[in-house]
Amino acid sequence: MMMATNTQGDSPFQHDYPFDPSYGYDLQDLLAVKPPPEPEGFAEIWQQRYRAALAIDPAPRLARGRDRHADYHCLDIEYSSTDGFPIRGWLLMPKRIKPTRAIVCGHGYGGIEPADVDFPLEDAIYLIPCFRGLCRSTRAPISDDPWWHVLHDLDKPDRYILRGCVEDLWTGVSVLLALFPWLEGHIGYMGISFGGGIGAMALAWDQRIARGHLNIPTFGHQQIRLDLETTGSGESVRLFAQQHPQASVTLSGYDAAIAAKHIQQPMHLALALFDPVVPPPGQFAIHNAIPGEKRLLVLRAGHFDYPEQAQQQSEVLNELADFFGALGD
Repeated sequence: MMMATNTQGDSPFQHDYPFDPSYGYDLQDLLAVKPPPEPEGFAEIWQQRYRAALAIDPAPRLARGRDRHADYHCLDIEYSSTDGFPIRGWLLMPKRIKPTRAIVCGHGYGGIEPADVDFPLEDAIYLIPCFRGLCRSTRAPISDDPWWHVLHDLDKPDRYILRGCVEDLWTGVSVLLALFPWLEGHIGYMGISFGGGIGAMALAWDQRIARGHLNIPTFGHQQIRLDLETTGSGESVRLFAQQHPQASVTLSGYDAAIAAKHIQQPMHLALALFDPVVPPPGQFAIHNAIPGEKRLLVLRAGHFDYPEQAQQQSEVLNELADFFGALGD
């Protein structure tokens, strides 16, 4: 079942980009984009990775941090992910309400700070992990520059950086269940841009996450991404693949739209008609591939300022309050 909300309609913008960030697609075209064929062994490989990640003891460490929030106790957290990689971030706990659910928040390449996150529920615990190589989880030789981070180990299909980032999310869920075992079955995920694509790849195999939200997610339909110019990290990948065609083999194993075909949880997606950073057909390929219950909120634009942006962000937050409200059931 798919529910869609599009209150604004199709809307072109004046811009200075040397390309059209709608890429010639209207909403009807976007809803018709199909995911690419699934490579042989795709599901088995990811299921094996998930099982290996479940065997990790994340050994979470909490400490009082410098960050403050009016409604939440804001703690620094560090835990061990796969390959012993230390993942750092924040754990936010309600000050005045007993928590009945938890949500993992996945950030984009622009980074994240607790004060910048719009939290849809007052009675939820929020885990904000910084994916490996980024924000609080920087470590050489991984670059924290999006242009280079997205290329890290792209020449190694089994070691590409996106694999580790997905595993960081899985081990983050293990952290929540280790600290708050009574929240089993009441954990959600919300991710934006980079965190949206990572979320699609993670939710496909992790049923411990009961429902998920993806906001302008990337890494959908890698074949299309390699053909479309952008201003984001995808341009780095596109140019690299032009010089190293074998990169397409690795990328096909890290396609959020292919992974989305395996998502069974209820999903909420906010996708853009116009986006110079994450091409809309890649975003919609993820949505279209999800076989089960899904809700769609169509945004006029992503990664781009526009007059109704605050209004639409408010719509997203309102819908998420309702969508994630079911986590407490």
